[in-house]
Amino acid sequence: MSTQTHDGGALEQKLSVQKEVDQVLATMDETSNGESLDVTLDPEKERKLLLKLDLAFVPIIMLAYLSCFLDRSNIGNVKVAGMPEDIHASDSEFSTAISIFYATYVIFESPWAVLMKKLTPRNILTGLCIVWSLTTVFTGFIEGVGSLYATRLILGACEAGLFPCLNLYLTMVYRREEQAKRVSYLMSCAAISGAVGGLLAYGLLQMDGIGGKAGWRWVYIIEGLFSFFIAIMIWFGLPNNPEEAYFLTEEERWMMRVRNEQRRKYMGSEKFSWEEMRIAMSDPKLIFSAIVQFCQDILLYGFSTFLPTILESMGYDSLMSNVLTVPVYIWGALVFISIAVCADRYSKFASFIFGVNIFAIIGYSLLLGISDTGVRYFATFFIAIPTFTSVGLNLAWLNVNVAPHYRRALEIGLQQTIGNCAGIVAGQVYRTSPYVLGNSFSLGAVVVSQFVVVGHGLYLRRQNKAKDEIERGEKEDTRRIHTGDGEVDFKYHY
Repeated sequence: MSTQTHDGGALEQKLSVQKEVDQVLATMDETSNGESLDVTLDPEKERKLLLKLDLAFVPIIMLAYLSCFLDRSNIGNVKVAGMPEDIHASDSEFSTAISIFYATYVIFESPWAVLMKKLTPRNILTGLCIVWSLTTVFTGFIEGVGSLYATRLILGACEAGLFPCLNLYLTMVYRREEQAKRVSYLMSCAAISGAVGGLLAYGLLQMDGIGGKAGWRWVYIIEGLFSFFIAIMIWFGLPNNPEEAYFLTEEERWMMRVRNEQRRKYMGSEKFSWEEMRIAMSDPKLIFSAIVQFCQDILLYGFSTFLPTILESMGYDSLMSNVLTVPVYIWGALVFISIAVCADRYSKFASFIFGVNIFAIIGYSLLLGISDTGVRYFATFFIAIPTFTSVGLNLAWLNVNVAPHYRRALEIGLQQTIGNCAGIVAGQVYRTSPYVLGNSFSLGAVVVSQFVVVGHGLYLRRQNKAKDEIERGEKEDTRRIHTGDGEVDFKYHY
């Protein structure tokens, strides 16, 4: 009898939830643009939903980007382990191999981002991951510089799609005010990969001679196999439609639909539009963001790729140079996540980016002006703060200020394309130890970034003021763009 009573109560509760779902969905269907939908979700239930989404999606997304960055940046770890000598590469040829990765990387970023919805997130992310994992494994068997060039070009073409597509996937799951923290999880993997890469390189280099292979070859083979395992996780763990994820209850799926409906203006139409592409390419926000991203990526690629060699130039041996990168990268990741949480809470991006960049100016000044090894190593901790933080926050800043979807997809792709051209530059200015030219160039890039960040913030502030005046009827609306983020009630975060 008690079992029957319990089952009856559960059934009654389920029917009650379903009735509420039906009522709200009917309301959605009646509204033409989502603006009149007035449904308040239970804050506690929504918090639990976000926690469930984070636990299901964030680890896979982080591991995917971790494997991507490992396979890209391990060339810095193997450089100090004899790879150039084994494949008979000169210093200039090895620098070219580092830079050539970005030749295909920058070309394919925008197309992959725009094609994500057409090809579906699961197909595009899994396919790209499989190809670059196999390419990484095969890099462990190369014998000459030409083969290294070929693998780097393939790697660049495949990895180009991962970051913009993962970033767009986050916009399909989270609200504007929830994104900076999640982007920080993604970008912190660039820092974590440095720490993990240093430890892995230290361990795998101990395999030197096993199977007749040099230690650096085992670095590529093992890390490539790890990426292949991540591809399987992506296929089974990231659904094409997050609101229909297998782990959500019926009520939680309803909540996802309500959240999507409430931010329909941000997500926009599901249909591709050339007009949106035109608007995106002429958007001043893209210009500001792309310049900042280029400057900050000079730091990211110069620092993350050459840190082991920078440390070796201080007098440490090849193994210790890899080990000493670990605390630097962990520190950078922890600071980034902490600052991103604050950026989400206060929706202030310009202030945080400007503030953390000051640490880079101090760090590079110490690295260039002081000869003491301890002080120079301490300076790398200063540089690690903005290296990852500013890149991630600048991307999140563009994310939350561009709508609808296809406009945002192209702008993210173009921003990443322009920003990642810095990888080509970094490979050329970081040529010979102790990298005075490379570190000086990075310092100059940070200073330029500071001016552009201020200009970007002032521009958005002026746009918000103009929208307020138009909304109050104090000013005639003479703007060219009135849709998406151009609507007067869409306020920019600055």
